[in-house]
Parts: sequence; C-alpha cells; structure tokens
Amino acid sequence: MARIILALFLGVEYISRQTAAFVPKHGGKVQSLSDFHLKKGIYKSNANASVNNRARTLSLASSSLNASITDEVLEAVDPILQGQPDLCDDPLRERKRKTRFLSALPKLGRTDELDRTILATAIPSMISLAVVPVVNAVDTYWVGRLGNALALAGQSAANQACWSVFFLVAFLPNITAPLVASAVASGNMDDARERVSETIFLCAVLGAVGTAVLALVPRQTLSAMVLSADAPAMDFASPYLRWRALGMVPALISATGFAAYRGLLNTVTPLKVSLLTSGANLVLDPLFIFYGRFGFIGAAMATGVSELLGGLTYLKLLFRRKLANWSMITKPPSTKALAPLIKGGAAMLIRQMAINVGLIAATRRAQVLDPSGVTGAAYGICMQIYNIGIVIIIAMQGSAAALVPANLAQCGEEKARECADRLLGWSALIGTAVGAMQFFLLPFVVPMFSTLPEVREAVRVPAIISALMQVVNGPVFGGEGIMLGLGSYRDLALITWGGIVAMILTLASPIGKGLDGIMWSLLSWSVFQSVGTVLHYLKISPLAVKRKYLTSK
Repeated sequence: MARIILALFLGVEYISRQTAAFVPKHGGKVQSLSDFHLKKGIYKSNANASVNNRARTLSLASSSLNASITDEVLEAVDPILQGQPDLCDDPLRERKRKTRFLSALPKLGRTDELDRTILATAIPSMISLAVVPVVNAVDTYWVGRLGNALALAGQSAANQACWSVFFLVAFLPNITAPLVASAVASGNMDDARERVSETIFLCAVLGAVGTAVLALVPRQTLSAMVLSADAPAMDFASPYLRWRALGMVPALISATGFAAYRGLLNTVTPLKVSLLTSGANLVLDPLFIFYGRFGFIGAAMATGVSELLGGLTYLKLLFRRKLANWSMITKPPSTKALAPLIKGGAAMLIRQMAINVGLIAATRRAQVLDPSGVTGAAYGICMQIYNIGIVIIIAMQGSAAALVPANLAQCGEEKARECADRLLGWSALIGTAVGAMQFFLLPFVVPMFSTLPEVREAVRVPAIISALMQVVNGPVFGGEGIMLGLGSYRDLALITWGGIVAMILTLASPIGKGLDGIMWSLLSWSVFQSVGTVLHYLKISPLAVKRKYLTSK
C-alpha cells in the first residue's frame, strides 16, 4: 500500500510538471496575462476588460508573495494558466457539421482542446475522490480481519449514520464550487474569497452541532436512523459512531477547500491533500486496531485523525492563496452575503434529505433482514465496493459544476452547451467503463473484505447489480453537475425526490424483500435520476436549444 501511495505522489508530480510546461515563460518568470492571451488571438472587442480583470487577479496574488509571480501562485489564482487551454479558445468558430450526438462523443485517440480541458480537470479529481473510499475499504478490510460479522454490520450502520448527518451540511461546499468558478472567470477574486470564508464558517457551526448529536447520543441516533434499539450490532455501532463523529468539522472544512480549488479548475492540489491524509489513515489503521489494542474502534479513531490533518492542511492552503483568513471565517456572514447560499442551499438541503431518506431506508432494511449480521455485513461490503467506483463518476459531476458556469461566464451559451454535451459523453463513457471493471474484478475483490464464507456468498449477486448501477450513473452525475453549474437547484431536488419515491416503491414491493431487492431498488433510483437529469438539460435548462429558439422568436 505504501508503494501505491508513493506511485500516486510521483504521478501527481508528473502531472504538475506537464501542466507547468504549457505556461509561457520569459527570463524565468511568467509572462503577463495580457501577452499570453493576446498572442493566442482570442480577445477582440472585450480584450481590454478581460485583460484588466486578470491583471487585478494577478496583483492580488503577487502582493502576497512580494510581487514574485510563480507558477505555484498562478495555479490557484488564474486557472487558465495551469497548463489548461483557454475556456473560449475561439468562441466564434463554427461547430463541425455533425449531429449534436456525435459532437458530444469524446474524441478518443484524437482529443481536442475541449477534451483536454475536461480531462485535465477530471482526472486528478477522480484520483483524489477515489482515494477516500479506498481508504474506507481498508478500514472495512481490517475490521473484517477480526472475523466478527456483527462488527462489520455495526461499522456499516455507524458510517451510514455519520455520512447522513455530514451530507446534510455538505450541500454548502457543493454550491461553493460553481460560485467560485463564476467569480474567478469574471476576475472577481474578492467575491470568491467571501464565498469560501462564509461556507467555512457555516460548515464549522453546523458541523459542531452534528458532532455533538452523534457523539453524545449515538444509540438514540442509530435507532432513529438505521438500527432497532435492541439490534445485536448496536453494541458495536454505538462506540464506533462516537469516535467517528469527531472528524466531522475537519471533514467539512476539507470539502469546502476541495470545492474552492475545483472552482479554480485546480484539481491537482486537492489530490495531493487527499493522498497525504489517506496515507496517514492507512498507517494508523493497523496501529490503532492491533498495536494500540483498540479493536474495531481503532478504525474510527484513525479516520478521525486523518480528517483532522486534512482540515488543517486545507485551511493553511486557503490562507496562503488568500481565499480565506481568520477574521473572515470567524465572522458570521451578513444576510446579504448569505443570499446566494440561501437561494440554492434550501433546495440542496431538501435534495440531500431525499438522498438520506433513500440510503437510510436501504441500510435499515439490510440490518433488520438478518439478526446474525450477515446481511448487514454483506450490504456494507457491497456498498464499499460500489463507492470506490462511484466516486470516479462523481468527479465528472464536479468538473461539470465548475466548467459549465466558467464557460458560460467567459464565452456564452454556445460554448457552454458544447462543453456540457461533451461532459455528458465523457460521463456515460466513464460510467460504462467503471461498471465493466467492477464486474470483472468482483471475484478478486470480494474475498478481501471478509473471511466468512456466508458473507462472501451474500455479497455476490448484489455486487453484480451495483456494477450495473455504475453504468446508469454515468449520465446521472454528468447531468447533475450541469444542473449545479447552471444553478438549477430546485429542479435537481425535485428529480432526486422522484427517484427516491421510485426506490421506496420498489423496496416496498415483493422485489425488495431480500438484499438483492435492496440493490434493485437503488438501481430504480439511478434510472429515474438518469432520465430526469438528461431530459432537464435537453428540454428545460437555460442551455436547452428549444428554449433558446422560442426566446429568440
């Protein structure tokens, strides 16, 4: 595992150097932004305004580092100079005479500028997001080595309760990314700094409340969500949740930092942070579980320490990039400043409540099906395998949430639509690839999580269904990212609730009586979500071609 982490670090450094190779230099220093863009010939009537905006952005960074403008500063301040092509390299060029569907397909083997921009944003994000569930899977691996199905079931229940509370607050960072992307694309770094600082303050306050609830009354929380009060797994889930909850505030700060860098179209720095914290977790797991003799609780303690490390690291990075400071993150935001967050936040909170309802219902059904803990353990393992794949597709959601508003702010509807089309194409392709990979790797992966034959057998069919879910999730997360980038929060919440209703109906039917049925119900949710998000983009969204035509008439 240490070799894998080292290889990933070396890969990140290679990506960083390749990225820096695109930045034009002169005499050891980066040329001015105006020289860089004007040489590309992309500015016409708006050249002066755009250059001035970027000059103001550069001056903000250079003042913090004694006017020494380096590649590292530009990495955070001006995303266009990160080795990525300009978002609107030529906004007036005509699209090729192909159907819209064919134009949306990734240009495999002959990637164009748009493909390279998408991949430069998505690939580091995929690795960064994938590291987290891999580390969580390692937690499950070590607990599974203890040979106790109830310990696995308790860990699964505690993690679900913790994530349910976490994501009730984590909607704030999801809104931050497109707001930061729009502000940076418009050259307004002050606005970006305010959004990031306000989000950190709110996440810290709300996260502290969530931590108090989970740590002080874990049994009541678990019985209200995923376990019955007399469930055999409760004795394992309760202490695990108490320790697991202590990392909630740092995890929310990390989510905000990740969203801020994603809004800057910089996904390499979050990848480095993720590798750092995940490496710490990998080392601490066996130390706490076996050498420290904390048992299965040691996995929760290791996760909490690594999340604390991640939160502190992101704070340091945000301060260094002048995207936050102590005075701003400790001051309650004004009502006027909260308007953008409140506008989308209410809808996103309602959406997250729908997701929690669905996931809690599935987890609770799995826990009550079998008092021995075998079904609960099998469900937890199945979801761990599923989560490793799904975060790769979720990276496309984050890329769309940042790239679409940035293109819209800089280049207009046509370029934003072209970018959104291609993002959907990439999302569908990646979802299919992830599903196929998960299916073929199942015989090798499942035995790693448990030594119990009955648990391994219970995982087999549900894991195959979850591989099919990955294929369906491709368009889901591409479409969700586009909706987030366009600010269609209310419509996204409605679509999500529709998917949850479809899932609950399937779960309540004869199909949902066993573990296989639980996974079929989750698949029905994904299918509804996929159809809803894609249809919204094509027919209703601000980028819908039909809507543009009617408006012009």
